[in-house]
Amino acid sequence: MTPKITGNLLKSLRKLITNNKPLHAYIVPSGDAHQNEYIAACDCQREFITGFSGSAGTAVVTQKLAALWVDGRYHTQADNQTDDNWLVMKEGLKDVPSIPEWLSECLKEEGGQIGVDPNIMSFAAWERMSTGLMEKGLQLVPISGNLVDQVWIDRPARPNNPLMTLSTKYTGETWQEKVAKVRQEMIKMKSFACIFTALDDIAWLLNLRGSDIQMNPVFFSYVIVSQSEISLFVSEEKITSDVSAHLRDGTDAAVLIQPYHQFSSHLEEVIEKCPQDSKIWLSKSSSYKIHCKVPEEKRLSTENSHVRKMKAVKNCVEIEGMRDAHIKDAVSLCEFFSWLEMEIKHNNVTESAAATKLEELKRQQEDYVSLSFDTISSCGPNAAINHYKPVEGEDRVIESSDIYLLDSGAQYRNGTTDVTRTVHFGNPSSYQMECYTRVLKGHIQLARAIWPRGVKGNSLDSFARMHLWSAGLDYKHGTGHGVGAFLNVHEGPCAISYRSSAAEIALEPGMIITDEPGYYEDGSFGIRIENCMLVTEAATRYNFKNTGFLQMEPITLVPISTKLIEPSLLTADEIAWLNGYHTKCRETLEPLLKKTGKAEALKWLLRETVHIG
Repeated sequence: MTPKITGNLLKSLRKLITNNKPLHAYIVPSGDAHQNEYIAACDCQREFITGFSGSAGTAVVTQKLAALWVDGRYHTQADNQTDDNWLVMKEGLKDVPSIPEWLSECLKEEGGQIGVDPNIMSFAAWERMSTGLMEKGLQLVPISGNLVDQVWIDRPARPNNPLMTLSTKYTGETWQEKVAKVRQEMIKMKSFACIFTALDDIAWLLNLRGSDIQMNPVFFSYVIVSQSEISLFVSEEKITSDVSAHLRDGTDAAVLIQPYHQFSSHLEEVIEKCPQDSKIWLSKSSSYKIHCKVPEEKRLSTENSHVRKMKAVKNCVEIEGMRDAHIKDAVSLCEFFSWLEMEIKHNNVTESAAATKLEELKRQQEDYVSLSFDTISSCGPNAAINHYKPVEGEDRVIESSDIYLLDSGAQYRNGTTDVTRTVHFGNPSSYQMECYTRVLKGHIQLARAIWPRGVKGNSLDSFARMHLWSAGLDYKHGTGHGVGAFLNVHEGPCAISYRSSAAEIALEPGMIITDEPGYYEDGSFGIRIENCMLVTEAATRYNFKNTGFLQMEPITLVPISTKLIEPSLLTADEIAWLNGYHTKCRETLEPLLKKTGKAEALKWLLRETVHIG
């Protein structure tokens, strides 16, 4: 990765900071006006100014220094993609200062006005940052007009792609039924109107999908729901006749379509109409600017929108769709690995060529729409970069002497997939085998866990790490994230992580979450084993105070490589779990591979699912 040269850009940005007196520093978050994790090219201000392309990170620029904060997923990538103008602050490591701590040292003699675009910082993030800065004698202030945009020549245009409708064949519920549930909750919360700004919330609520953000089937929009009307603020060019018909039902429940840019003025009208004894309900994940438009006495702020909680728990149709999507993905991956095993012998398959081949195979599946994220096709030292993206001409040839890590996913009309497998085509070292087996033990430990209702994923994170910890090893990313149903591959508010979050909610039956421990040796290799898991009720011998207990079952059905296992490290129970998992993979996929005549993929499946022990 060649770092972007940013000296002139920083010079121009610092001139704008000076012109915005009494500003002393400027913060550039990663998000957009809708607080998306993955964003359109036109909203990549932080990437533009730093050169760092990861999905999370915060840049801070003063008149003398520039620094970039990244979490453990991106430590190596940030080092590789930033030039000498940037200090990389690796969160999670010892003695790394927070943004307020660093700024208080940098600005001792200069002052303490810290600017940020209030459109692209959530209210929750603003509260945290503002509090931290105030403790250091600094003040966070909103800046009108994004300063990075003002130095961004040839900024890409905002996408404006048509929408697609989803029938109940895929969603299990009409949008009218979903809106009715929202309105019932609004009555309980004494809410006059409910504001939705998260794009996946809106797509799920209205049974619509888009393509404004690459690999995320969402579209730029806002929604306001009251008891009497629903307003969708979206570019009218996106609305086809099918979409228009979908949003009409011949009753007062029909959706009123209004121009995207009129959301702010319409919100002001709604605020004026709001009775004194009622509230405007919005999530703290919406922008600080939108929050501030609603007077505090009329504002009902919650950590999550009600839709965010609703869509996290999949209904029966969504669950079956997700199962089917993962079966289709598994068929493609069986084909891919059987192909790669043969081709690697010629020593001419690059990481990017492998990723391209996998996408070709996935495209052959019914209801395929797109990838769900950039395929992480990585070998050797590149596999140690958590979110590595191979670039043709800069990538490596996949060699039999290296560990190969593949993290891939797809968007199908009936579900979203995300699966990681780590393999070795040659002779792994005993150390690599030990690391792999400890990662596998953590994966199985979490997959076999049973816990009482009301427990959040944060409490389960150590299950996946304990066998690494006992050997003095660890990984610097979360262990699991929620997955949308033909929506964002990273979906809150459930997660499994060493970090706690105010927005995190307890795990419930029907949630789909990943189980993905790993281990990464910088400059050498990387290991990750990831399945998507469905949370279900557990049958236990006892039921303490009628609490009810939960467990997870894998819906990913791709064989887990056994070549890298050190058998002496596995217990009988762990071997039984792995053999049982492989039996399920074989029983599900073998008939499909036979039916479609995929002989080489079938051979690979049968070999990879042979029981061990």
